[in-house]
Amino acid sequence: MPRGASPRREAEARKLERKFKKEKRYQGREEEVAARIVNKQRAAAGETKSAHRPAHRTTARRKHRTRSGTRNTTRSSSSSSK
Repeated sequence: MPRGASPRREAEARKLERKFKKEKRYQGREEEVAARIVNKQRAAAGETKSAHRPAHRTTARRKHRTRSGTRNTTRSSSSSSK
């Protein structure tokens, strides 16, 4: 963990490592993946110097669903009129 990480974040990283080892996920990289996850959480919470806010993804998903739904409706109506 980086120097500025709080004891709470360090404990969270250790907990994630144990969870990954138990589930046999990310074999050999448990520590790295746990640190990455905690670092992303710290940045999103504004706990780092260069805080990074992840993009709000629900809007993009909603737009994608709308577009694909419209296309499917158009295709099905054109095939039913033939």
